[in-house]
Amino acid sequence: MSQVEKKAGLLRRTSSSKKPLKEKVVLMYDEIFAKEDPAKNNPRFWDELFLMKVNLEYLESKLESVDGEDVQRIQDNINSLFHHCVQALGEEHQIKVVNALQTLCALFRGVHQKNKSASGFDIINMLMGFDKAEQRMKDLMERLDSLLCGDSSESLKSLCLKLMYNNYNLICFQNTILEYVMINSIFEAILQILSDVSSRGQHGYDAVVLLALLVNYRKYESVNPYIVKLSIVDDEPTLDGMGMVVHQALTEYNRQYKDKEEENQGGFFSTLTSMVGSMFIADADEKLSVQTNEAILLALYEAVHLNRNFITVLAQSHPEIDIAVTPTTTTPTTPTTPLGTTPPSLDMMNNPELPLDPNLQTSNLLITFLKYASIVMQDTKDEHRLNSARLCLIILTCIAEDQYADAFLHDDNMNFRVSLHRMPMRHRKKAVDKNIPSRPLVCAVLDLMVEFIVTHMMKDFPMDLYLRCVQIIHKLLCYQKKCRIRLHYTWRELWSALINLLKFLLSNETTLLAKHNIFHLALLVVNLFNMFITYGDTFLPTSNSYDELYYEIVRMHQVFDNLYCMESSACLSL
Repeated sequence: MSQVEKKAGLLRRTSSSKKPLKEKVVLMYDEIFAKEDPAKNNPRFWDELFLMKVNLEYLESKLESVDGEDVQRIQDNINSLFHHCVQALGEEHQIKVVNALQTLCALFRGVHQKNKSASGFDIINMLMGFDKAEQRMKDLMERLDSLLCGDSSESLKSLCLKLMYNNYNLICFQNTILEYVMINSIFEAILQILSDVSSRGQHGYDAVVLLALLVNYRKYESVNPYIVKLSIVDDEPTLDGMGMVVHQALTEYNRQYKDKEEENQGGFFSTLTSMVGSMFIADADEKLSVQTNEAILLALYEAVHLNRNFITVLAQSHPEIDIAVTPTTTTPTTPTTPLGTTPPSLDMMNNPELPLDPNLQTSNLLITFLKYASIVMQDTKDEHRLNSARLCLIILTCIAEDQYADAFLHDDNMNFRVSLHRMPMRHRKKAVDKNIPSRPLVCAVLDLMVEFIVTHMMKDFPMDLYLRCVQIIHKLLCYQKKCRIRLHYTWRELWSALINLLKFLLSNETTLLAKHNIFHLALLVVNLFNMFITYGDTFLPTSNSYDELYYEIVRMHQVFDNLYCMESSACLSL
Protein backbone atom coordinates (compact mmCIF):
# COMPACT_ATOMS: atom_id res chain seq x y z
CA MET A 1 0.00 0.00 0.00
CA SER A 2 1.42 3.38 -0.96
CA GLN A 3 2.10 6.14 1.60
CA VAL A 4 -0.74 8.26 0.15
CA GLU A 5 -3.23 5.41 0.47
CA LYS A 6 -2.05 4.67 3.99
CA LYS A 7 -2.44 8.31 5.04
CA ALA A 8 -5.92 8.40 3.51
CA GLY A 9 -6.87 5.26 5.38
CA LEU A 10 -7.62 3.28 2.20
CA LEU A 11 -7.72 -0.49 2.50
CA ARG A 12 -7.01 -1.16 -1.20
CA ARG A 13 -7.15 0.29 -4.68
CA THR A 14 -10.53 0.14 -6.39
CA SER A 15 -11.80 0.76 -9.89
CA SER A 16 -12.89 4.25 -10.81
CA SER A 17 -16.54 3.19 -10.84
CA LYS A 18 -16.46 1.97 -7.24
CA LYS A 19 -16.15 3.93 -4.05
CA PRO A 20 -12.74 3.37 -2.39
CA LEU A 21 -12.82 1.24 0.74
CA LYS A 22 -11.63 2.84 3.99
CA GLU A 23 -10.66 1.49 7.38
CA LYS A 24 -13.49 1.53 9.87
CA VAL A 25 -11.47 3.74 12.23
CA VAL A 26 -11.04 6.28 9.40
CA LEU A 27 -14.79 6.32 8.81
CA MET A 28 -15.27 6.93 12.53
CA TYR A 29 -12.77 9.81 12.41
CA ASP A 30 -14.78 11.29 9.53
CA GLU A 31 -17.88 11.15 11.72
CA ILE A 32 -16.05 13.06 14.47
CA PHE A 33 -15.11 15.76 11.96
CA ALA A 34 -18.72 16.07 10.81
CA LYS A 35 -21.12 18.53 12.40
CA GLU A 36 -23.36 15.95 14.09
CA ASP A 37 -22.59 14.22 17.37
CA PRO A 38 -21.12 10.82 16.34
CA ALA A 39 -22.72 9.10 19.34
CA LYS A 40 -26.19 10.33 18.44
CA ASN A 41 -27.00 7.39 16.14
CA ASN A 42 -24.54 4.97 17.76
CA PRO A 43 -24.49 5.06 21.58
CA ARG A 44 -21.49 2.68 21.59
CA PHE A 45 -19.45 4.88 19.25
CA TRP A 46 -16.74 5.82 21.76
CA ASP A 47 -16.39 2.26 23.10
CA GLU A 48 -15.93 0.94 19.58
CA LEU A 49 -13.49 3.72 18.62
CA PHE A 50 -10.94 2.81 21.28
CA LEU A 51 -11.05 -0.86 20.26
CA MET A 52 -9.79 0.16 16.80
CA LYS A 53 -6.12 0.52 15.94
CA VAL A 54 -5.27 4.23 15.80
CA ASN A 55 -4.42 5.78 12.44
CA LEU A 56 -2.13 8.55 13.68
CA GLU A 57 -1.32 10.06 10.29
CA TYR A 58 -4.93 10.35 9.19
CA LEU A 59 -6.14 11.86 12.46
CA GLU A 60 -3.33 14.43 12.53
CA SER A 61 -3.83 15.34 8.88
CA LYS A 62 -7.58 15.85 9.49
CA LEU A 63 -6.84 18.22 12.36
CA GLU A 64 -4.32 20.18 10.29
CA SER A 65 -6.71 20.48 7.34
CA VAL A 66 -9.54 22.01 9.36
CA ASP A 67 -10.06 25.66 8.37
CA GLY A 68 -11.12 28.53 10.59
CA GLU A 69 -14.88 28.14 10.14
CA ASP A 70 -14.82 24.36 10.62
CA VAL A 71 -12.98 24.73 13.94
CA GLN A 72 -16.06 26.19 15.58
CA ARG A 73 -18.30 23.64 13.90
CA ILE A 74 -16.46 20.54 15.12
CA GLN A 75 -15.14 21.91 18.42
CA ASP A 76 -17.75 20.07 20.50
CA ASN A 77 -16.81 16.76 18.87
CA ILE A 78 -13.08 17.36 19.44
CA ASN A 79 -13.81 18.24 23.07
CA SER A 80 -15.82 15.04 23.37
CA LEU A 81 -13.01 13.00 21.79
CA PHE A 82 -10.50 14.41 24.30
CA HIS A 83 -12.90 13.76 27.20
CA HIS A 84 -13.51 10.13 26.18
CA CYS A 85 -9.75 9.58 25.67
CA VAL A 86 -9.15 10.61 29.27
CA GLN A 87 -12.00 8.40 30.47
CA ALA A 88 -10.64 5.44 28.49
CA LEU A 89 -7.35 5.71 30.41
CA GLY A 90 -9.23 4.33 33.42
CA GLU A 91 -10.46 1.24 31.55
CA GLU A 92 -9.24 -2.22 32.52
CA HIS A 93 -9.04 -3.20 28.84
CA GLN A 94 -5.38 -2.56 27.95
CA ILE A 95 -6.09 -2.10 24.24
CA LYS A 96 -8.45 0.77 24.99
CA VAL A 97 -5.88 2.45 27.20
CA VAL A 98 -3.12 2.17 24.57
CA ASN A 99 -5.37 3.48 21.81
CA ALA A 100 -6.55 6.35 24.02
CA LEU A 101 -2.94 7.37 24.76
CA GLN A 102 -2.01 7.26 21.08
CA THR A 103 -5.08 9.28 20.19
CA LEU A 104 -4.12 11.90 22.76
CA CYS A 105 -0.65 12.10 21.19
CA ALA A 106 -2.22 12.67 17.78
CA LEU A 107 -4.62 15.27 19.19
CA PHE A 108 -1.85 17.31 20.80
CA ARG A 109 0.35 17.19 17.70
CA GLY A 110 -2.44 17.90 15.25
CA VAL A 111 -3.87 20.82 17.21
CA HIS A 112 -0.39 22.22 17.76
CA GLN A 113 0.36 22.17 14.03
CA LYS A 114 -2.97 23.85 13.37
CA ASN A 115 -2.47 26.54 15.99
CA LYS A 116 1.23 27.38 15.77
CA SER A 117 0.46 31.06 15.58
CA ALA A 118 -2.50 30.94 17.96
CA SER A 119 -2.55 31.54 21.68
CA GLY A 120 -2.60 28.88 24.38
CA PHE A 121 -6.22 29.82 25.01
CA ASP A 122 -7.21 28.67 21.48
CA ILE A 123 -5.48 25.32 21.83
CA ILE A 124 -7.16 24.63 25.15
CA ASN A 125 -10.53 25.69 23.84
CA MET A 126 -10.26 23.43 20.80
CA LEU A 127 -9.04 20.40 22.76
CA MET A 128 -11.19 20.42 25.87
CA GLY A 129 -13.19 23.63 26.12
CA PHE A 130 -11.91 26.44 28.27
CA ASP A 131 -14.69 26.16 30.84
CA LYS A 132 -13.87 22.47 31.47
CA ALA A 133 -10.11 22.60 30.96
CA GLU A 134 -9.11 22.55 34.62
CA GLN A 135 -11.15 19.43 35.40
CA ARG A 136 -10.14 17.67 32.17
CA MET A 137 -6.42 18.25 32.80
CA LYS A 138 -6.80 17.22 36.43
CA ASP A 139 -8.43 13.96 35.33
CA LEU A 140 -5.73 13.40 32.69
CA MET A 141 -2.83 13.93 35.10
CA GLU A 142 -4.46 11.70 37.72
CA ARG A 143 -4.94 8.90 35.18
CA LEU A 144 -1.33 9.23 33.96
CA ASP A 145 -0.08 9.21 37.54
CA SER A 146 -2.14 6.10 38.28
CA LEU A 147 -0.77 4.29 35.22
CA LEU A 148 2.83 5.20 36.07
CA CYS A 149 2.56 4.18 39.72
CA GLY A 150 0.36 1.11 39.22
CA ASP A 151 0.95 -2.37 37.81
CA SER A 152 0.48 -1.30 34.19
CA SER A 153 2.52 -2.91 31.45
CA GLU A 154 5.91 -1.44 30.62
CA SER A 155 4.69 -0.34 27.18
CA LEU A 156 1.85 1.63 28.78
CA LYS A 157 4.20 3.39 31.18
CA SER A 158 6.50 4.21 28.28
CA LEU A 159 3.57 5.69 26.36
CA CYS A 160 2.59 7.86 29.34
CA LEU A 161 6.09 9.32 29.65
CA LYS A 162 6.43 9.91 25.92
CA LEU A 163 3.04 11.60 25.83
CA MET A 164 4.25 13.97 28.53
CA TYR A 165 7.65 15.00 27.20
CA ASN A 166 6.72 14.93 23.51
CA ASN A 167 3.81 17.22 24.22
CA TYR A 168 6.12 19.39 26.38
CA ASN A 169 8.35 19.90 23.34
CA LEU A 170 5.34 20.64 21.13
CA ILE A 171 3.63 23.17 23.38
CA CYS A 172 6.50 24.56 25.41
CA PHE A 173 5.70 28.07 24.23
CA GLN A 174 1.94 27.52 24.43
CA ASN A 175 2.38 27.44 28.18
CA THR A 176 -1.25 27.52 29.30
CA ILE A 177 -1.53 23.73 29.10
CA LEU A 178 1.70 23.28 31.03
CA GLU A 179 0.30 25.43 33.82
CA TYR A 180 -2.13 22.58 34.48
CA VAL A 181 0.80 20.13 34.52
CA MET A 182 2.43 22.30 37.19
CA ILE A 183 -0.76 22.27 39.29
CA ASN A 184 -1.33 18.52 38.93
CA SER A 185 2.18 17.20 39.60
CA ILE A 186 3.42 13.74 38.60
CA PHE A 187 6.70 14.24 40.46
CA GLU A 188 6.13 11.32 42.83
CA ALA A 189 5.43 8.99 39.91
CA ILE A 190 8.76 9.95 38.31
CA LEU A 191 10.59 9.32 41.59
CA GLN A 192 8.95 5.91 41.92
CA ILE A 193 10.24 4.93 38.48
CA LEU A 194 13.78 6.03 39.38
CA SER A 195 13.80 4.22 42.73
CA ASP A 196 12.70 0.85 41.32
CA VAL A 197 15.42 -1.15 39.55
CA SER A 198 13.08 -2.78 37.04
CA SER A 199 11.16 0.40 36.16
CA ARG A 200 14.39 2.38 35.96
CA GLY A 201 15.80 -0.09 33.44
CA GLN A 202 12.78 0.35 31.19
CA HIS A 203 11.85 4.00 31.69
CA GLY A 204 14.64 5.69 33.66
CA TYR A 205 15.97 7.68 30.72
CA ASP A 206 12.55 9.02 29.73
CA ALA A 207 11.74 9.83 33.37
CA VAL A 208 14.96 11.80 33.88
CA VAL A 209 14.53 13.74 30.62
CA LEU A 210 10.92 14.57 31.50
CA LEU A 211 11.93 15.72 34.97
CA ALA A 212 14.65 17.98 33.54
CA LEU A 213 12.14 19.56 31.15
CA LEU A 214 9.50 20.14 33.82
CA VAL A 215 12.03 21.63 36.25
CA ASN A 216 13.03 24.17 33.59
CA TYR A 217 9.52 25.33 32.80
CA ARG A 218 9.33 29.05 33.66
CA LYS A 219 11.89 28.48 36.40
CA TYR A 220 12.79 32.17 36.64
CA GLU A 221 9.29 33.56 36.22
CA SER A 222 7.18 31.79 38.82
CA VAL A 223 7.28 29.17 41.57
CA ASN A 224 7.86 25.81 39.91
CA PRO A 225 6.71 22.95 42.20
CA TYR A 226 9.08 20.50 40.50
CA ILE A 227 12.07 22.66 41.51
CA VAL A 228 10.91 22.81 45.11
CA LYS A 229 10.28 19.07 45.32
CA LEU A 230 13.54 18.09 43.63
CA SER A 231 15.54 20.27 46.02
CA ILE A 232 14.30 18.37 49.10
CA VAL A 233 14.51 14.78 47.85
CA ASP A 234 16.58 12.78 50.31
CA ASP A 235 15.56 9.20 49.44
CA GLU A 236 18.80 7.36 48.71
CA PRO A 237 17.44 4.76 46.24
CA THR A 238 15.78 7.54 44.21
CA LEU A 239 18.91 9.69 44.03
CA ASP A 240 21.05 6.65 43.27
CA GLY A 241 18.62 5.69 40.51
CA MET A 242 18.80 9.12 38.94
CA GLY A 243 22.59 9.05 39.14
CA MET A 244 22.65 5.60 37.52
CA VAL A 245 20.54 6.80 34.58
CA VAL A 246 22.76 9.85 34.02
CA HIS A 247 25.92 7.79 34.43
CA GLN A 248 24.87 5.16 31.90
CA ALA A 249 23.76 7.76 29.34
CA LEU A 250 27.12 9.56 29.56
CA THR A 251 28.95 6.23 29.48
CA GLU A 252 27.14 5.33 26.28
CA TYR A 253 28.23 8.61 24.71
CA ASN A 254 31.85 8.03 25.79
CA ARG A 255 31.75 4.50 24.41
CA GLN A 256 30.45 5.66 21.01
CA TYR A 257 33.18 8.28 20.81
CA LYS A 258 35.86 5.76 21.77
CA ASP A 259 34.63 3.31 19.12
CA LYS A 260 34.81 6.01 16.43
CA GLU A 261 38.24 7.05 17.65
CA GLU A 262 39.52 3.49 17.36
CA GLU A 263 38.05 3.17 13.86
CA ASN A 264 40.11 6.16 12.74
CA GLN A 265 43.38 4.95 14.24
CA GLY A 266 45.96 2.94 12.33
CA GLY A 267 46.11 1.99 8.67
CA PHE A 268 46.33 4.26 5.68
CA PHE A 269 44.51 7.20 7.28
CA SER A 270 46.94 7.35 10.20
CA THR A 271 49.92 7.27 7.82
CA LEU A 272 48.59 10.15 5.74
CA THR A 273 47.84 12.19 8.86
CA SER A 274 51.37 11.81 10.19
CA MET A 275 52.82 12.73 6.77
CA VAL A 276 50.98 15.98 6.18
CA GLY A 277 50.48 17.20 9.72
CA SER A 278 47.29 18.98 10.50
CA MET A 279 45.79 18.78 7.00
CA PHE A 280 43.62 15.83 7.95
CA ILE A 281 43.02 16.71 11.60
CA ALA A 282 39.85 18.62 10.84
CA ASP A 283 38.51 15.64 8.92
CA ALA A 284 39.35 13.37 11.80
CA ASP A 285 37.49 15.59 14.22
CA GLU A 286 34.49 15.64 11.93
CA LYS A 287 34.40 11.86 11.76
CA LEU A 288 34.77 11.59 15.51
CA SER A 289 31.83 13.87 16.23
CA VAL A 290 29.05 12.12 18.14
CA GLN A 291 25.71 13.72 18.86
CA THR A 292 25.83 15.30 22.30
CA ASN A 293 23.18 14.67 24.94
CA GLU A 294 22.01 18.02 26.31
CA ALA A 295 18.90 16.57 27.95
CA ILE A 296 20.84 14.27 30.27
CA LEU A 297 23.43 17.03 30.86
CA LEU A 298 20.63 19.39 31.86
CA ALA A 299 19.26 16.77 34.25
CA LEU A 300 22.69 16.40 35.87
CA TYR A 301 22.98 20.17 36.27
CA GLU A 302 19.57 20.47 37.93
CA ALA A 303 20.34 17.59 40.31
CA VAL A 304 23.73 19.01 41.31
CA HIS A 305 22.49 22.59 41.48
CA LEU A 306 19.23 22.00 43.37
CA ASN A 307 19.85 19.00 45.59
CA ARG A 308 22.84 18.89 47.93
CA ASN A 309 22.11 15.24 48.69
CA PHE A 310 22.88 14.36 45.07
CA ILE A 311 26.52 15.38 45.56
CA THR A 312 27.10 12.08 47.38
CA VAL A 313 25.95 10.18 44.30
CA LEU A 314 28.80 11.70 42.28
CA ALA A 315 31.38 9.94 44.41
CA GLN A 316 29.85 6.46 44.66
CA SER A 317 32.40 4.02 43.25
CA HIS A 318 31.64 0.99 41.11
CA PRO A 319 33.61 -1.18 38.67
CA GLU A 320 34.37 0.44 35.33
CA ILE A 321 33.14 -2.03 32.72
CA ASP A 322 32.73 -1.20 29.06
CA ILE A 323 29.48 -2.98 28.26
CA ALA A 324 28.73 -3.37 24.58
CA VAL A 325 25.33 -2.05 23.73
CA THR A 326 22.91 -4.43 22.07
CA PRO A 327 20.34 -2.83 19.80
CA THR A 328 16.94 -2.67 21.43
CA THR A 329 13.66 -2.46 19.59
CA THR A 330 11.21 0.08 20.91
CA THR A 331 7.48 -0.03 20.53
CA PRO A 332 6.44 2.41 17.79
CA THR A 333 4.14 4.32 20.09
CA THR A 334 5.24 7.84 19.29
CA PRO A 335 7.26 9.05 16.33
CA THR A 336 9.97 11.03 18.13
CA THR A 337 12.85 10.13 20.43
CA PRO A 338 13.91 12.17 23.45
CA LEU A 339 16.23 15.13 23.22
CA GLY A 340 19.89 14.37 22.74
CA THR A 341 20.75 10.83 21.81
CA THR A 342 19.36 7.36 22.35
CA PRO A 343 19.06 5.97 25.88
CA PRO A 344 21.57 3.40 27.14
CA SER A 345 20.97 -0.32 26.82
CA LEU A 346 18.70 -2.09 29.29
CA ASP A 347 21.54 -4.41 30.35
CA MET A 348 23.49 -1.42 31.63
CA MET A 349 20.47 0.08 33.37
CA ASN A 350 19.50 -3.16 35.10
CA ASN A 351 22.94 -3.86 36.59
CA PRO A 352 23.69 -1.11 39.11
CA GLU A 353 25.88 -3.48 41.13
CA LEU A 354 28.46 -5.69 39.49
CA PRO A 355 31.00 -8.09 41.05
CA LEU A 356 34.24 -6.38 42.01
CA ASP A 357 37.56 -7.57 40.65
CA PRO A 358 40.76 -6.49 42.42
CA ASN A 359 42.34 -5.85 39.01
CA LEU A 360 39.39 -3.81 37.77
CA GLN A 361 39.57 -0.01 37.64
CA THR A 362 36.83 1.65 39.66
CA SER A 363 34.83 4.62 38.45
CA ASN A 364 31.99 6.92 39.47
CA LEU A 365 29.57 9.44 37.95
CA LEU A 366 32.01 12.34 38.30
CA ILE A 367 34.76 10.48 36.40
CA THR A 368 32.34 9.60 33.61
CA PHE A 369 31.20 13.22 33.45
CA LEU A 370 34.80 14.50 33.28
CA LYS A 371 35.50 12.15 30.35
CA TYR A 372 32.32 13.34 28.66
CA ALA A 373 33.29 16.98 29.21
CA SER A 374 36.78 16.37 27.82
CA ILE A 375 35.18 15.16 24.57
CA VAL A 376 32.55 17.87 24.27
CA MET A 377 34.98 20.68 25.11
CA GLN A 378 37.39 19.75 22.33
CA ASP A 379 35.36 21.45 19.62
CA THR A 380 33.46 24.62 20.52
CA LYS A 381 33.28 26.15 17.05
CA ASP A 382 29.82 24.72 16.59
CA GLU A 383 27.18 26.58 18.62
CA HIS A 384 25.56 23.32 19.68
CA ARG A 385 28.78 22.01 21.21
CA LEU A 386 29.64 25.44 22.59
CA ASN A 387 26.45 25.35 24.65
CA SER A 388 27.25 21.81 25.80
CA ALA A 389 30.73 22.89 26.89
CA ARG A 390 29.24 25.88 28.72
CA LEU A 391 26.83 23.61 30.60
CA CYS A 392 29.68 21.26 31.51
CA LEU A 393 31.63 24.16 33.02
CA ILE A 394 28.55 25.38 34.89
CA ILE A 395 28.15 21.90 36.41
CA LEU A 396 31.83 21.88 37.41
CA THR A 397 31.35 25.32 38.98
CA CYS A 398 28.49 23.97 41.10
CA ILE A 399 30.67 21.05 42.17
CA ALA A 400 33.65 23.28 43.00
CA GLU A 401 31.41 25.49 45.16
CA ASP A 402 30.15 22.58 47.27
CA GLN A 403 32.16 21.84 50.42
CA TYR A 404 31.33 18.13 50.47
CA ALA A 405 32.24 17.77 46.79
CA ASP A 406 35.55 19.55 47.43
CA ALA A 407 36.22 17.15 50.30
CA PHE A 408 35.99 14.02 48.17
CA LEU A 409 37.73 15.70 45.23
CA HIS A 410 40.78 16.22 47.45
CA ASP A 411 40.52 12.97 49.43
CA ASP A 412 43.85 11.11 49.26
CA ASN A 413 42.04 7.87 49.98
CA MET A 414 39.97 8.18 46.79
CA ASN A 415 42.48 7.93 43.97
CA PHE A 416 41.50 7.19 40.38
CA ARG A 417 43.07 6.94 36.95
CA VAL A 418 41.04 9.31 34.80
CA SER A 419 41.72 9.04 31.07
CA LEU A 420 40.66 12.41 29.64
CA HIS A 421 40.38 12.85 25.87
CA ARG A 422 42.80 15.37 24.40
CA MET A 423 42.49 17.38 21.22
CA PRO A 424 44.92 16.22 18.50
CA MET A 425 47.70 18.80 18.06
CA ARG A 426 50.86 18.76 15.99
CA HIS A 427 53.26 19.79 18.74
CA ARG A 428 52.44 17.01 21.20
CA LYS A 429 52.11 13.24 21.16
CA LYS A 430 48.97 11.38 22.10
CA ALA A 431 49.00 10.43 25.78
CA VAL A 432 49.10 6.74 26.62
CA ASP A 433 46.41 5.67 29.08
CA LYS A 434 48.72 3.25 30.88
CA ASN A 435 50.96 6.14 32.00
CA ILE A 436 48.17 7.92 33.86
CA PRO A 437 48.85 7.85 37.62
CA SER A 438 46.22 7.20 40.25
CA ARG A 439 45.45 10.57 41.88
CA PRO A 440 42.72 12.46 43.74
CA LEU A 441 39.92 13.55 41.43
CA VAL A 442 40.76 17.24 41.75
CA CYS A 443 43.85 16.54 39.62
CA ALA A 444 41.61 15.38 36.78
CA VAL A 445 39.51 18.54 37.10
CA LEU A 446 42.63 20.70 36.95
CA ASP A 447 43.92 18.68 33.97
CA LEU A 448 40.64 19.35 32.17
CA MET A 449 40.90 23.08 32.86
CA VAL A 450 44.52 23.21 31.68
CA GLU A 451 43.62 21.26 28.55
CA PHE A 452 40.85 23.73 27.72
CA ILE A 453 43.06 26.77 28.31
CA VAL A 454 45.81 25.41 26.04
CA THR A 455 43.59 24.29 23.15
CA HIS A 456 41.09 27.13 22.66
CA MET A 457 43.22 30.21 21.98
CA MET A 458 41.67 31.11 18.64
CA LYS A 459 40.18 34.03 16.74
CA ASP A 460 36.62 33.11 17.73
CA PHE A 461 37.63 33.36 21.37
CA PRO A 462 35.16 31.67 23.81
CA MET A 463 35.50 34.36 26.50
CA ASP A 464 32.69 33.15 28.76
CA LEU A 465 34.12 29.62 28.82
CA TYR A 466 37.57 30.93 29.76
CA LEU A 467 36.08 33.01 32.56
CA ARG A 468 34.28 29.97 33.97
CA CYS A 469 37.40 27.84 33.59
CA VAL A 470 39.62 30.28 35.53
CA GLN A 471 36.93 30.73 38.18
CA ILE A 472 36.75 26.96 38.73
CA ILE A 473 40.52 26.88 39.29
CA HIS A 474 40.20 29.77 41.73
CA LYS A 475 37.47 28.03 43.75
CA LEU A 476 39.57 24.86 44.04
CA LEU A 477 42.62 26.84 45.17
CA CYS A 478 40.51 28.64 47.78
CA TYR A 479 39.45 25.30 49.25
CA GLN A 480 43.06 24.05 49.29
CA LYS A 481 44.20 27.24 51.01
CA LYS A 482 41.37 27.10 53.54
CA CYS A 483 41.97 23.43 54.42
CA ARG A 484 45.77 23.63 53.96
CA ILE A 485 45.77 20.73 51.49
CA ARG A 486 49.13 20.19 49.84
CA LEU A 487 48.17 18.67 46.53
CA HIS A 488 50.86 16.78 44.65
CA TYR A 489 50.10 18.13 41.21
CA THR A 490 52.25 19.27 38.28
CA TRP A 491 51.53 22.93 38.96
CA ARG A 492 54.05 24.02 36.36
CA GLU A 493 51.66 22.93 33.58
CA LEU A 494 48.95 25.17 35.00
CA TRP A 495 51.30 28.15 35.36
CA SER A 496 52.58 27.68 31.82
CA ALA A 497 49.01 27.49 30.45
CA LEU A 498 47.98 30.67 32.29
CA ILE A 499 51.06 32.59 31.10
CA ASN A 500 50.44 31.46 27.50
CA LEU A 501 46.85 32.67 27.86
CA LEU A 502 48.13 36.12 28.87
CA LYS A 503 50.52 36.10 25.91
CA PHE A 504 47.61 35.30 23.61
CA LEU A 505 45.53 38.16 25.02
CA LEU A 506 48.43 40.56 24.51
CA SER A 507 49.16 39.37 20.97
CA ASN A 508 45.53 39.69 19.90
CA GLU A 509 44.61 42.74 21.96
CA THR A 510 43.14 44.79 19.09
CA THR A 511 40.98 41.97 17.71
CA LEU A 512 39.74 40.73 21.07
CA LEU A 513 38.98 44.16 22.55
CA ALA A 514 36.42 44.75 19.81
CA LYS A 515 34.34 41.84 21.15
CA HIS A 516 35.40 41.15 24.75
CA ASN A 517 36.57 42.72 27.97
CA ILE A 518 39.91 40.96 28.07
CA PHE A 519 41.01 42.98 31.11
CA HIS A 520 38.57 41.10 33.31
CA LEU A 521 39.99 37.73 32.25
CA ALA A 522 43.57 39.01 32.60
CA LEU A 523 42.78 40.26 36.11
CA LEU A 524 41.44 36.82 37.12
CA VAL A 525 44.60 35.15 35.82
CA VAL A 526 46.85 37.62 37.66
CA ASN A 527 44.83 37.03 40.83
CA LEU A 528 45.59 33.33 40.54
CA PHE A 529 49.31 34.08 40.42
CA ASN A 530 48.95 36.45 43.38
CA MET A 531 47.24 33.67 45.28
CA PHE A 532 50.08 31.26 44.55
CA ILE A 533 52.66 33.87 45.62
CA THR A 534 50.86 34.99 48.78
CA TYR A 535 49.33 31.76 50.07
CA GLY A 536 51.28 29.10 48.19
CA ASP A 537 53.05 28.05 51.39
CA THR A 538 49.70 26.67 52.63
CA PHE A 539 48.90 24.39 49.68
CA LEU A 540 51.96 23.92 47.43
CA PRO A 541 53.45 20.47 48.18
CA THR A 542 57.15 21.41 48.56
CA SER A 543 59.53 24.34 48.64
CA ASN A 544 60.71 23.27 45.19
CA SER A 545 57.23 24.09 43.90
CA TYR A 546 57.69 27.64 45.17
CA ASP A 547 61.05 27.79 43.39
CA GLU A 548 59.44 26.62 40.12
CA LEU A 549 56.71 29.24 40.51
CA TYR A 550 59.19 32.11 40.87
CA TYR A 551 61.34 30.68 38.09
CA GLU A 552 58.35 30.70 35.68
CA ILE A 553 57.36 34.23 36.66
CA VAL A 554 60.91 35.58 36.29
CA ARG A 555 61.48 33.66 33.06
CA MET A 556 58.29 35.08 31.53
CA HIS A 557 58.49 38.52 33.19
CA GLN A 558 58.12 40.23 29.81
CA VAL A 559 54.53 38.95 29.58
CA PHE A 560 53.62 40.57 32.91
CA ASP A 561 55.47 43.77 31.98
CA ASN A 562 53.57 44.01 28.71
CA LEU A 563 50.30 43.30 30.49
CA TYR A 564 51.01 46.16 32.88
CA CYS A 565 51.73 48.48 29.95
CA MET A 566 48.52 47.45 28.21
CA GLU A 567 46.49 48.13 31.36
CA SER A 568 48.20 51.50 31.84
CA SER A 569 47.54 52.52 28.24
CA ALA A 570 43.90 51.55 28.57
CA CYS A 571 43.54 53.63 31.75
CA LEU A 572 45.15 56.65 30.11
CA SER A 573 42.88 56.39 27.08
CA LEU A 574 39.88 56.56 29.40
